[in-house]
Amino acid sequence: MAAPADPLKSASRPGAAQSSSPSSSSSPSSPSPRQNPIQQVLSLPPTWLHMYSDFITKNAHSVSQIESALRSLTYIIPGRFRDAEIASESIHSGVQLLSLYHDDVLLRAVSKIPGLASRIPSPHARYTRFWTAKSRIYRRIALLLQTVQYTELLWEMAAKRRGNKVRWRVVILLEVIKAVCKLLLLRVTNSRPIVTPVLPEREPLPEQEDAQSNEDALKELMGEEVEESPMNLNGTAKSAHEKEWSMPRTGSNLPSLPSPNDISSYLLSKVLTADDIKPAARLLNSLQGSAQAAEVLHILAPLIYAVALSRSKDKKSWTPWLIGLSIEYAARQVRDRSFRATALEREEWGKRAWAMGWWVMRGPAYENVTKGFISGVTKRMPSFVGSIIEDYEYLWENYYFSTSG
Repeated sequence: MAAPADPLKSASRPGAAQSSSPSSSSSPSSPSPRQNPIQQVLSLPPTWLHMYSDFITKNAHSVSQIESALRSLTYIIPGRFRDAEIASESIHSGVQLLSLYHDDVLLRAVSKIPGLASRIPSPHARYTRFWTAKSRIYRRIALLLQTVQYTELLWEMAAKRRGNKVRWRVVILLEVIKAVCKLLLLRVTNSRPIVTPVLPEREPLPEQEDAQSNEDALKELMGEEVEESPMNLNGTAKSAHEKEWSMPRTGSNLPSLPSPNDISSYLLSKVLTADDIKPAARLLNSLQGSAQAAEVLHILAPLIYAVALSRSKDKKSWTPWLIGLSIEYAARQVRDRSFRATALEREEWGKRAWAMGWWVMRGPAYENVTKGFISGVTKRMPSFVGSIIEDYEYLWENYYFSTSG
């Protein structure tokens, strides 16, 4: 007696499917083969990202407001419940990382709008856009550095749960990563100072009438119809100087005229400065000699301070604090002042000067001086504000990256 044929084997033999249903292959109306399930799953993330990018582009102002609201929420969460500081920092780090993606999406969308693409960006935006577009290495290192800076406090909080020794290992490792990234960026940019932040910042979109025209341009890029309206955003009719004039022969539109009461501001906004016409790479001078040594000292100062602090057993010891502050101050003094500083350099050194103010919130300076002053101010504050400051005192006292500047 013959054994029954195995349906799996018969289906796998060449020609088995054709012989069982000959009409299926010859029918002109037969559907196309279904897509592989694995291919369907792999094609979903790019589709979702494209839809999400379209949403961000169409709702740029709303997205910025939502990000600000979420950041504000993290200011009042600490101390409200158990492990609230980790929850707060997780939200803050997530919003910061998500804003990096939003910045990239909006930058690519704005660059396609003629009215905004022709607008001269800030020196920081020009410089960082130049290097991110020119060097793939710069873009990747800068993204890694920015990611570490956004998540460093969260990493420290997670490491502290495994003990103080593990916490300091993680702190030193993160400082090593940041120092290496900055030294590599110093090499990639031909010994130019490290700007803060190292990636382009999101520039605000114009408000009121310009916002409506930018939204129309974005909709046009997305393939949507744009309704023309002679009304302003506040519902009033546009005056004569606000209306664009269309050329009869070419069909091109001339821009609207400025308000008669604001001619001076309009003309001053069109004046080009030396930095506006200077090549982006020359917005910062290449450092040489003592200036380059000062930049290296500035990069290594946080790492040296973290190592000294991890070896100190006394929380109120002044030795690590004096070592870190001395190196930071020496970097400012050693910096070569023989060349003429550009506007971007003055801006960067101004940021570093303000960042040195964090030293009053670190180590013995906080324990012996600042803590008593803050406690006195907190008692005079309203109860709600005072409670928020008291909750943050726990972070300042127990976490290194909460005051790392």
